[in-house]
Amino acid sequence: MTRIVRCLLALVIVVGSARAEFEDPFITAASAVSSAASLVAEASAIAPGKAFTLALRLEHPAGWHSYYKNSGGIELPPVIEWQLPAGFSAGPIQWPVPAIKDGYSGKSFVYTGTLVLLVDITPPATLQVDEKVPLRAKATWQICSDTCMNEEKSFALSLPVSASAVTDPAQADLFAMARGKIPRPNETWKLSAYPDAGHCVLRLSPQAGVDSPPLPPVEFIPNEPFLKPLSDGGSVTRVGADWLITLKRNAVDIFEKPIPLGKALSGILLSGKTGGADAAATVIDEIPLAAAPAKPLAFVRLLGILGLMFVGGLILNLMPCVFPVIGLKIMGFVKQAGDSRQRIVAHGLLFTLGVLVSFGVLSGILFAGRAVAGVGWGYQLQIPGVVLGLMLLMFVLALNMFGVFELGTAATSVGGSLQAKHGLAGTFFSGVLATVVATPCAGPFLGAAIGAAITLPALAFFAAFAAMAIGLALPYLVLSVFPGLLYLLPRPGAWMESFKQGMSFLLFATSGYFLCIYAVQIGSENLLDPVLGLSTIAMAAWIYGRWCLPHRRPAVRRAALVITLALAAGGVLLALPPTPKADALHWEAWSQARVDEVLENDQPVYIDFTAQWCPTCQVNKRLAYTPAVIALMQAKHIVALKADKTKLNPEIETKLREYGRSAIPVNVLLVPGKAPIVTPELLSAAYLTELFRREVPNLVADTNEK
Repeated sequence: MTRIVRCLLALVIVVGSARAEFEDPFITAASAVSSAASLVAEASAIAPGKAFTLALRLEHPAGWHSYYKNSGGIELPPVIEWQLPAGFSAGPIQWPVPAIKDGYSGKSFVYTGTLVLLVDITPPATLQVDEKVPLRAKATWQICSDTCMNEEKSFALSLPVSASAVTDPAQADLFAMARGKIPRPNETWKLSAYPDAGHCVLRLSPQAGVDSPPLPPVEFIPNEPFLKPLSDGGSVTRVGADWLITLKRNAVDIFEKPIPLGKALSGILLSGKTGGADAAATVIDEIPLAAAPAKPLAFVRLLGILGLMFVGGLILNLMPCVFPVIGLKIMGFVKQAGDSRQRIVAHGLLFTLGVLVSFGVLSGILFAGRAVAGVGWGYQLQIPGVVLGLMLLMFVLALNMFGVFELGTAATSVGGSLQAKHGLAGTFFSGVLATVVATPCAGPFLGAAIGAAITLPALAFFAAFAAMAIGLALPYLVLSVFPGLLYLLPRPGAWMESFKQGMSFLLFATSGYFLCIYAVQIGSENLLDPVLGLSTIAMAAWIYGRWCLPHRRPAVRRAALVITLALAAGGVLLALPPTPKADALHWEAWSQARVDEVLENDQPVYIDFTAQWCPTCQVNKRLAYTPAVIALMQAKHIVALKADKTKLNPEIETKLREYGRSAIPVNVLLVPGKAPIVTPELLSAAYLTELFRREVPNLVADTNEK
């Protein structure tokens, strides 16, 4: 229901905007609903090289409002296009503090009554005294009430040049009033910001040397569309002398399309005791979003993580290349210690210490790598490259567990050699070797552990790996204390291989989970590439596991290795996030009503009947719509419509039958006054270029000129 209301609201805004833009000028002029607009100069004469201020004054009709530069929705703020003489430059619009208004799509930031927008103009120092300077500008803005209308007006001023600037006393009150509504620069707070649980936190720390404590924050008006104002579900917390402002995030826009989390935030901060009209307004310039600071883990959650890592360490002992080492090493303990229980326990403790030390080194390397990468806690899954890496890691490790290829095939021989070592020092070194044996043979479990531990603060990170090390070493320690238990262990056999393959499906599921996240980040229309990339990597793993084996001839192994590396590299390249295209083709949603509307305006229409599950459709999109083709379509004013069959749509099925088709892809060019042209199924850039040049007239009237 919420989505329907949002879409209806968007339709009202768009239709109202279109009506104001395209309706007959005589009707617009006769309408009682319009803003009074004027461009006013603060100076009656300007001086060479000295900046002066102009004001765009908008007097809104009663019950109507315009918008701040971040409207809070899809509404349009005022825009000024300047036409200045050579050497002149215009600064940015100086925005006054807007009011916050409730709407169907959330909070909006609006201006009612009279709005005055100031802009500083800087002339060149080479101006000649006594000449007159012409200044031109075109302003466009949108006003809304129950519906929305676009308005525009062009302005022309002529200001004389004198040796020194002269202020126009008749405009002094107007400019003083306008400057009083503009927020002041920040001289009070030291600022930082970071993401937190999908939202954003702005930290305000008093600047050194501030005489009195700053007023507490009561409102924040963001400049970014992904943030909500403080009054829309946010919160303020005092931490010592600092204030933490938590701002909720808009995850989707009015059309239910995802709004990505930006890299910085800015806006207007209101401070005061009540948040009324007397609240002090401060400009918050752009603050980069840093990594979130570490948070102490809840004790129960930490125990859960440590328990899972401990169980993961125990499972390492069940891998085929590790399990036999247990019995071999414990028998070595017994032989080395004779019948002395104290010596047996000492060997078990030193063996455990060796495992702990080696895991400490391993976790230290991993932690240093995480620090170098600069990935914050809980922030990494917002980076497509990190998600892709985790997806590929889980997928390759799952293939390894399933038996497509093997790692650590020499582990058993290494384990067998452990019993040949003598003395307590040899036992400690055997613990180090046991970790070396376990890590490649049971790489999938360590891979999953790394994925979980990378999100933890430092202390919990090292504690988690220590728990895994204790899990790996515990069987050795227990059997050294109670060697009689050795005879109760299950014998190695085929069940271990079945267990390992069964566990691989958990990693396949994890890889699928990351693929779902990755699809959202790169767009579902680009999902075919990572799927093909995973398939190519699976083929590379299969070739490696089939032909890179010790019993194969060296020439066969070398050839297989080259093919494996080539396929693996190709798979990774296929799966990489697509490069954003600034000149990407804009597709509108197809409807017969939209087709009729465009054709009535004497514009050609190009319809793509497509679906996400259609491979040929995706290939066409990659190969046919080159920048040159897109530029040609734009030059000829061809409106591109997408008829998406990913979900069942009876209207699309009916239209396809009208064109004599039932299967997709189908692409149709409609030119006013000509019969429909249905293209071949496979498209190329050369074919579309020739088609558009031949069938679409070179000169097509722009609807804006009507």
